[in-house]
Amino acid sequence: MMSGAGDGAMGKEQGYIPDRVKKAEKRIEANAFDVDAWSVLIREAQNQNCDKARNTYERLVGQFQTAGRYWKIYIEAEMKARNYERVEKLFQRCLMKVLNIDLWKCYLNYVRETKGSLPSYREKMAQAYDFALDKMGMDIMSYQIWSDYISFLKGVEAVGSYAENQRITAVRRVYQRGCVNPMVNIEQLWREYNQYETGINPIIAKKMIEDRSRDYMNARRVAKEYEAVTRGLNRNMPSIPPTGTPDEAKQVDLWKKYISWEKSNPLRTEDHAVIAKRVMFAYEQCLLCLGHRPDIWYEAAKYLEESSKLLSEKGDLNAGKMFSDEAAAMYERAISTLLKKNMMLYFSYADFEENRMKHQKVHSIYNKLLGIEDCDPTLGYIQYMKFAKRAEGIKAARAIFKRAREDDRSKYHVYVAAALMEYFCSKDKSIACKIFELGLKKYSDSADYVLQYLDFLSHLNEDNNTRVLFERVLTSGALPVDKQGEIWAKFLEFECSIGDLSSVLKVEKRRRDIFKEEFEDRETCLLVDRYKYLDLFPLSTSELKAVGFKLRPTVGDIVPGTDIPVAVLPESEDYKKPEYPKPATDQMLPFKPRALAPPGMHPVPGGVFPMPLPACTLLNLMPPPTCFHGPFVNIDELVKSLETCTMPEDPSQLIDKMCNGEETSNPKLFPLPVANSDSAKKGQKRPAENEGKEESDDEDNIAPPAHDIYRSRQQKRVR
Repeated sequence: MMSGAGDGAMGKEQGYIPDRVKKAEKRIEANAFDVDAWSVLIREAQNQNCDKARNTYERLVGQFQTAGRYWKIYIEAEMKARNYERVEKLFQRCLMKVLNIDLWKCYLNYVRETKGSLPSYREKMAQAYDFALDKMGMDIMSYQIWSDYISFLKGVEAVGSYAENQRITAVRRVYQRGCVNPMVNIEQLWREYNQYETGINPIIAKKMIEDRSRDYMNARRVAKEYEAVTRGLNRNMPSIPPTGTPDEAKQVDLWKKYISWEKSNPLRTEDHAVIAKRVMFAYEQCLLCLGHRPDIWYEAAKYLEESSKLLSEKGDLNAGKMFSDEAAAMYERAISTLLKKNMMLYFSYADFEENRMKHQKVHSIYNKLLGIEDCDPTLGYIQYMKFAKRAEGIKAARAIFKRAREDDRSKYHVYVAAALMEYFCSKDKSIACKIFELGLKKYSDSADYVLQYLDFLSHLNEDNNTRVLFERVLTSGALPVDKQGEIWAKFLEFECSIGDLSSVLKVEKRRRDIFKEEFEDRETCLLVDRYKYLDLFPLSTSELKAVGFKLRPTVGDIVPGTDIPVAVLPESEDYKKPEYPKPATDQMLPFKPRALAPPGMHPVPGGVFPMPLPACTLLNLMPPPTCFHGPFVNIDELVKSLETCTMPEDPSQLIDKMCNGEETSNPKLFPLPVANSDSAKKGQKRPAENEGKEESDDEDNIAPPAHDIYRSRQQKRVR
């Protein structure tokens, strides 16, 4: 995999480098999978000459090997520069392993545009379409490929009746394949097929359409389910190592639902090969986005393995062998591309090949894992020894143990595994003890290894040898004091179970002398250590906390001052910490950033908050804001008036002013929108003639308008 960090040579070739590119390079150097930083480099590369940007594109597709969108950007840049030889080499590198619908459409466009002048253009184009439909025909967005292929076949010139029949057969075959393939716009393809058959021969068309109608209805039903189950999938998401973000978790959940749906056989077919093909297409699509997740690779290989067993049981041995080989190829792809250091896939692959009795292949798998330089080989050696013991006997396992001892990268676990393997397989405890003693010479400063050795001796019920080992380890000085805590706790537990009271008191005294500072004024904790058994304690939970006793998640318990993680004691009913008020998260409203606040939302800096439910209900009952044209309250003037106004002591004075028509309000509070005279006149309602008696004399003397439409119509009627 190419390095994501920028280099000085590239900077010298390009001359001036913008600051945003420098910042993006630094981010990529810190995290090679920083998609946002790569987007900055992509935008910069698209504005450059293809020769200058090629280095960036190579780094991009080297880092994101399964990102169809990035391959398409690279290829389009080369096509724009008319570097067709490079384009074909890029297609050879990515087309088979990146089943991205947009990338394949780009491939077909390339063949159509560049091969049109060749004598064999029709054959090459037809082969390209067949190749694309074989690989991507099951994609939900593949309608365009089917439609373009049919249009291409219809446009082929046919001379003579034989050639015409050949063309009709080819078009019909593509139509019939497409109409039973679930995808978007399958209805449109079916209508086109009906028209095509009717145009050729209406009598035969009815019979052929009836024969295909049932399969089409089934495909249309599945297409709707297909569209619903894949809604929300981001197929262009580049594959990066797991980050644990909510968006990533949502995408993983959607992909697994889609795969489970395909496994449920939505087409209701009895052909297991068709089911397996669709399921593996779903897995391939998923791996383009989640290729760094080992569980997806394992589940895909496991499904192929189960399909192989199922077909073999049914008697189809050739198909079973084919699926078995595909499972092995899936494992090989995983450990050769994105997950070269994932030990789980190596072990699962080895077990799969061991089950197929291909032991030589298993050896090559383990050797490949152990040959990785910057990898801890300890677990690999242990699993390799287990395989060798199962397949070839204990002598083969001893040879691998010898190889592990000579590897400086291996840890003490190899000695423990080899010793226990000898004890349980050959039933010879002397060999196991020799291996433990051999490991003690190398790992005498490791408390974990010493504890494993002590556990082994205690299970053998050899009291004297166990006590001697305790004394050797604690008095040799090889083990630092800060790592002796668990050994002393184990020693005390051993004496409490095997020895007499005087030996218990001696161990307690020696332990207290070594950890004098930690146990000062806390001697009760030593007493608790003496009397406890498993998860039973001589004091209640509250009393243990009061005396300062802490429980470790190991068998030996208290050693203050060590780096051992401390476990919390189970709380009893009579001793619980007070609970503080916590916010009701189920009542919290989600924050939804939006540039423009729609009606019914509460705008705040950076976005909007939805209104509370009662306020939202009230707003839905009210007319929209666009219906209100005034008057608009001037808030500043309203507040100013409220501050400066003086209310009369006698309300009758205010009533008299209102009756006399005096100004009692501030006109600045409710400024009316200014309207022209014409619109004002149009908005007035003309008084009826029969209401003249009720109106005042001034209103009766108002002159009619110059252009009164109503009066002119009345006069025409009279004439």
